[in-house]
Amino acid sequence: ELHFLPLSDKYKSAPRAIMAKVRAHELRGKSKQELLNQLKELKGELSALRVAKVTGGAPNKLSKIKVVRKSIARVLTVYRQNQRTALKSKIEEDAKNKSGKAYFPLDMRAKKTRAIRRRLTKEQANKKTERQKKKQAAFPERKFALKA
Repeated sequence: ELHFLPLSDKYKSAPRAIMAKVRAHELRGKSKQELLNQLKELKGELSALRVAKVTGGAPNKLSKIKVVRKSIARVLTVYRQNQRTALKSKIEEDAKNKSGKAYFPLDMRAKKTRAIRRRLTKEQANKKTERQKKKQAAFPERKFALKA
């Protein structure tokens, strides 16, 4: 004998406006709170779509799950980018004022490759020893006149 519990208000399919695909450039103009509200909305929509999937909803609802998931990812991406740019500008500001953190957090640094990160800087690679400098001064590179 099976007993089904009634769905909570959270999962009831309310008449909702069908959300169009979210565009990243539109999200960039929004504030932090607007992004979080949109994220909450999208997550609610996704949960409603998943309930529809379990209860055997229409095929168009099932195909919409992917669109909503991607939209959530876009919102989170823009939110994270905004956070990073704000943090970056704050760290640069602190560096100018000689206050706050001295180093960039690891996740904010350029990734590149391990070998590139460990490589000598241009300045270090171009440094010459005293002996090299003396030799260079004593025997400068020869210049030849070429016949045209």
